[in-house]
Amino acid sequence: MMGANDHLAIEAYHLMKLFRLGSEEIAAVNDVTLSVKEGEFIAFIGPSGSGKTTLINILGCLDNPSSGQLVLGGRSIFDQGKTLSEAKLTRIRREIFGYIFQKFYLIPTLTVLENVVLPFTFYRKPGAESEVGEVLRRLGIDHRQGHLPGEISGGEMQRVAIARALVNRPKILLADEPTGNLDTKRSEEIGQILKELNQKEGLTIVLVTHNPSLANRAHRVIELRDGRIYQGEEPCDPKAGCS
Repeated sequence: MMGANDHLAIEAYHLMKLFRLGSEEIAAVNDVTLSVKEGEFIAFIGPSGSGKTTLINILGCLDNPSSGQLVLGGRSIFDQGKTLSEAKLTRIRREIFGYIFQKFYLIPTLTVLENVVLPFTFYRKPGAESEVGEVLRRLGIDHRQGHLPGEISGGEMQRVAIARALVNRPKILLADEPTGNLDTKRSEEIGQILKELNQKEGLTIVLVTHNPSLANRAHRVIELRDGRIYQGEEPCDPKAGCS
């Protein structure tokens, strides 16, 4: 394994994720090696079933790889079948990551404000709670904080989901198809928000998307096919460097 590098947010080496389908073994993630610098904005693209969501779930500690190594901020998380305890993984998810998904996962009986501060029910970083109003204002939904999710638009609901992901001041924002349920205009608005979070606040962002316009806002676009990183016509050889 490479030595720890304070400037790398994520280091992944030869990640594999295998599933068994009857007598056949399927590699959803197949020998993926990559690194993500602190403050970098990367986008994973590729056809459905190419392994994008499985990979981002592994990078975000929502799923375990079958083999390989994952290092976050110099700390080993997974190493050839060995992993941290669930309690430690839960703490890492809370302290390091903010998550945005295609589905908004808002609680319909809670107001916008109540949905955004929901993470504080389980964990709060010192001083983070004082920034809730600023996060809502920055995302343009402060005037909606007393509304229920059913009373606002799809684009506004995704802004609420982004605000909820930001309130604990994550180091890395993971976004899995964040504009998948939005029209073109709302998609562009969310894309601009992500770009500003990266450029103005230095937030590291890892994005999965089918939207070319959204992917083009990233510093680096990585294509996946059949669970592997592709460069041109041929799969990328990790030994040659995929980052």
